[in-house]
Amino acid sequence: MNSVTVRVPAKVNLQLAVGPLRDDGYHDLVNVFHAVSIFDEVTATAETGMSVRVEGESADQVPEDDDNLAIRAALALARHAGRSYGVNLIIRKAIPVAGGMAGGSADAAAALVACNELWGLGLPVEDLMEIAADLGSDVPFALLGGTAVGTGRGERLTPLEVGGRFHWVFALADGGLSTAKVYAECDRMREATGEEIAWPRAADPLLAALRRGDAKALGSELANDLQPAAVMLRRSLARTLEAGREQGAVGTLVSGSGPTCAFLAESEAHAGELALSLKAAGVARDVITAYGPVPGPTVV
Repeated sequence: MNSVTVRVPAKVNLQLAVGPLRDDGYHDLVNVFHAVSIFDEVTATAETGMSVRVEGESADQVPEDDDNLAIRAALALARHAGRSYGVNLIIRKAIPVAGGMAGGSADAAAALVACNELWGLGLPVEDLMEIAADLGSDVPFALLGGTAVGTGRGERLTPLEVGGRFHWVFALADGGLSTAKVYAECDRMREATGEEIAWPRAADPLLAALRRGDAKALGSELANDLQPAAVMLRRSLARTLEAGREQGAVGTLVSGSGPTCAFLAESEAHAGELALSLKAAGVARDVITAYGPVPGPTVV
């Protein structure tokens, strides 16, 4: 086999609960991850060395060296296998870059799946999950797909039962937001207010709404502890979120560390109408409709 192409989805956080700052600089998290139908594609081709090229949406903002998470994934897989392998990775971007939808993590997961296939390693998903957890908190879910609760830093996953398909509209912003800066701002804001931070846990009403496939109930339970910090760093997000509420979204939130804003619709038709209204309102660089949950990385 000379090349393998893998398609991998973006994610939205239906709930992101951030615990107190730990001594090691991390936070304990509870993440309800949900994979949605916005996809990157990663093609792995046999080569003597390791290289990466990025095409598509905001490609110029993605590193094409060892700082690229997909290359780091390929290197980690080769080390795990105890062999010297080479690969050229071509990443075709559609997931927003630095948009809070785990595009870099998705590409890393796709690289693990593609290189495992390309190099004929035949490693089970449990081995890939172990490598993924060392690469970043969102990479294990990017490998799993569907809908799941993540705990710890987000890397310990429990798949969730979902009773139907949910329809989304995503408002893309100009430029990205640094995840590290958003967490730092969240800590600063909490310290400034003296807020007592509870131990994070998944919200039972949200999990129940997922099981029932109830979009209205799910919309009322969407929550992101990083949202106030993201809005503080990018004040225009407040207007984007308000526009979604005004146009009839059943749920609104900043996705992950932002700046992408997610709007839950009642149906596919409603999502199309909501997207048109948001475009007309001029509150985003672009607007995309999608649905979820969808499976994780798939060889195409």
